[in-house]
Amino acid sequence: MDASGSGHQTVLMDDTEKHDTIAKVTDRLAARYPDAPRSLVVRVVAEEYESLDASRIRTYIPTLVEHGAKNRLKREFAAESAEL
Repeated sequence: MDASGSGHQTVLMDDTEKHDTIAKVTDRLAARYPDAPRSLVVRVVAEEYESLDASRIRTYIPTLVEHGAKNRLKREFAAESAEL
């Protein structure tokens, strides 16, 4: 097996992991914030993931993504409630 094939497989695994993490976190947060448009939840979760994507220790990325996205959604929806 050559190095290019191995690298390609790693990229595919990383992409699968990324999409799975984003989907799972999006589902949990969409259920927690039913008034938030799903497209907003997806965008926030994806942005949080991207901010951590270069991290060397990947074990905690799903937890950190969910925590960061939850905080952003909480702030955004608290601001909207205050405006009403």
